[in-house]
Formats: sequence, C-alpha cells, structure tokens
Amino acid sequence: MAAGPTVLQADVCVVGAGAAGLYAALTAAQQGAQVVLVSATPLAQTASYWAQGGIAAALAVEDSADLHRKDTERAGRGIVRRTAANLLCREAPHVVRDLEALGVRFDADRRGRLSLGLEGGHTVRRVVHAGGSATGRRVVRDLSAIVAEDRRITVLEGSRASAAWTADGRCFGVALEDGRAVQARATILATGGAAALWSRTTNPPGSLGIGLQLAREAGAALADLEFVQFHPTAVTGIPGREGFLVTEAIRGEGATLHDAHGERFVEELAPRDEVARAIAGTMREQGTTHVLLDMREVDPLKFPNVVGALRDSGLDPATELVPVAPASHYVMGGVVCDLDGGSTVPGLYAVGESACTGLHGANRLASNSLTECFVLGKRAALAGLDEPTGQPDTAPPTETAIEVPSWETRQALWHHAGIEREREGLQRLTDDPHPLARLVAACAILREESRGAHRRSDFPETDPALDGHHTVVRNGHAAFERWA
Repeated sequence: MAAGPTVLQADVCVVGAGAAGLYAALTAAQQGAQVVLVSATPLAQTASYWAQGGIAAALAVEDSADLHRKDTERAGRGIVRRTAANLLCREAPHVVRDLEALGVRFDADRRGRLSLGLEGGHTVRRVVHAGGSATGRRVVRDLSAIVAEDRRITVLEGSRASAAWTADGRCFGVALEDGRAVQARATILATGGAAALWSRTTNPPGSLGIGLQLAREAGAALADLEFVQFHPTAVTGIPGREGFLVTEAIRGEGATLHDAHGERFVEELAPRDEVARAIAGTMREQGTTHVLLDMREVDPLKFPNVVGALRDSGLDPATELVPVAPASHYVMGGVVCDLDGGSTVPGLYAVGESACTGLHGANRLASNSLTECFVLGKRAALAGLDEPTGQPDTAPPTETAIEVPSWETRQALWHHAGIEREREGLQRLTDDPHPLARLVAACAILREESRGAHRRSDFPETDPALDGHHTVVRNGHAAFERWA
C-alpha cells in the first residue's frame, strides 16, 4: 500500500511571501504560533519586491484618518465599503510605527522627520517611501530577513500550493505541488493579484490570480473582478523594459505627460482611472502607441531604481522623454473577505491583493494597497489563531486547482476587458478556457454602467442605483450585493 503524502503541522499556514504574507507570518509567530510559510520564489523575490509605491498613512499635522478615508472613497467612485476604509485609515499610522520598530527605515529629512510623498488622488502628502521608489524592495527584504531567523516559522521556498484542503465546508490547510501538504487551524492566502492575466501588464508573470483560483475551488465567493486598474505610465517600446512601471510619485514630484505634439493633455495627479483613459484616448486620436513622460526636472536621486533601470536600457530620463502607455496593474476584486480577512469558507483567509473587502471600491487609491497588506495581514493572523483545532476526515487533494492562462487568453482579456469594454467582446470572453477570464467577463457584463476602472463604451454613464453594490460570484454565478 502506497504511503500517504507528508503532512506538515502548523497553527497557521501562509501561502505567499510578499508583504502581506510576511507580515501575517511574523504576527502569528510573535503570538507563539507555529507557522508554515509557502513561497513559490526565494524570499525577497515576490511581486511586492517590485512595488514602487509607498505606504499611505495620515502622519502629517494637516492630515487625518478622516481625510484619508474621504480620498479613498472619492477614488473608489461610490462603492468603497466605509467600514473597510475607516479601519485602514485608522490603523495605517500604527503600521508605519510597527514597521519602524521591526527595523524598516523609511525616507526622512535632515531633521529625521518622515518624508511624505504626494500621489494621484491624495489631497495631501501622506505616502511613506523607503529608498524613493524602492519601498517594496526595502520592506520585503527587511521582513524576509526577520522571518528567516524566526524558529517558529518554517519557510518552504520554491513550493507552490496546488489546492485548498477542505472537509465538511471547512479549510484545514493546503496541498502542495510536490505532493506534500500543510495542515493548519487557519490558512491565509497572500498570493498577490491577477493583473498578469492581461497581456500587457506591470506585474511579474506569476500574478495570475492563484489565490482566487484556490479559493474558488474551495467554494469561496469572489467579488468585483470587473474592476481592473490600468496603471497610466508603464514603459513601452524599450527592449527589456516593456511594462516597467514608472511610479506616479514621480508625477507627484513634477513630471508631466505630453502627447505627440508636445502638449500636456491631462491633470497628472488625477485618479489613475482618469489618467489611464486620457492616455488611451490621446493615443487613439493621434494614432500613436504611447505618450511621453517628461521627468527631466525631477531629481533622479529620489528615484534611483527607476532612473537606473531606464539608463540600463539605454534611455536617460534626465535628458530624454520616456515613452509610456497604460498596462494592467491591479485587480480591485478578489476573494470576498470580512475585516479580519476571513473568507466565506471557515478557516480560509485572504489578505493583500488576493482579497476583496470593498476597501478599494471601483478604483484603488494609490499606495493604499501596501497599507492594506499590513493592516489585514496582522488582523488575519490574529483571527486565524482563534480558529478551532480539528482533523479533516479526507486526505489532501491530489488534483490541482491552478490553471495557467494561454497567451490567447491573455490577449483576449486585454482586447475585450481592457480600458474600455462592450458587451459583444465581453460575451466572447465567457467562452474562454480559463475560469477567471470567464468570471471577469461575467462581472463586467452584469455591471451595465461605467464606474472607476470599469469603462463600458455601451454604458458610458454611472448608474447611481448601483452605488454601494458589488458584483459577487457564488458557485459560478455573478449577482449584485449591497455592502454596508
């Protein structure tokens, strides 16, 4: 008789070692829990590593949690869940202090005061950075070093979850691709987003909605998959740097956007959905493949990784204009979660870009995402430790829940569910082989309006009757639900 799979035991299993996963693992370990951290890549090489944005937090004298919330709601276009926004904006300053206590060093002025950046949609400077536009790199590197030294955390580098381990409607852990499994009281999905499902993207190749697929197969609800943020300024036409993101913090420091005639055509610090649509419209009208970002007046020392990457590719942004165009960047939707990260499946949590609490609404406010990673990562870890212990009455699953999209699927999403959509194209997507492509189409078809990052050319106006309504997918069927 063949032996069963090797099963690792833990109090908490965290899948994904980006900012949210690392912080969740550390939080649980600090409570004395035994943690297994599943990381598809070596530590400090996750998608969070490349995050150029910072951490949004009301730290300035003229700022407040209430003002931060109002900016979040304004960017989210009428469907931000206020309880989620209140929580994030209230907890954000504490997150910054907690990270500083862990040894993360944020950019400061000569007097030691934190330097606060201005980004699109924010009415005041409130974005904390580390190393200019290298915030993700700095934070993930520092947290990874702490995780690696913590004896209560077992790190499985180069391991991938293949399916959630469920029994009687509860999650008991995950199965891994290598045949092993992890059993835990709580399983936290921190696998990142799904923006690489689109052919032109700022994301690394692994951002394929892994957590969404795992949760969907486990029976969890998903929501708001039609809301896909396209970052306005991704490099195009430069070999080796296609899709490289040029952070909007650079526009916050004075960089400007110009059309083919050298004219400015948009308010550079408007919310991302407005800027992306303005760029796409300008490109379409002028028959060009890009617009030009002028960052010649910006101090290159403030953004060393952006400037260095462009110079390595043969373009000096201190003397030349940078060709940019929108690219898929962030899916506001994800696994339906409460304010502790709990999904609709007991024992299964999601945090960071995998989750959908309603915080981001129809258009994420810049740099709220890293803040969310830490706020929800901590809360999910603490809530997970309150889950009951138990033994599943089934063996770990042997079939994988993960499907990799074909190039044809990725092109179809870009073409039919891009910056502008219409019913005919979306209807074609409903026959796509990939399950998430079909669900994106179903959500986008249902929402017969234009709101935030979801633009329907056949329904160009916003429908006030849909304020507060989210598209929720349960058992493969999308329907509107009103969230408080």
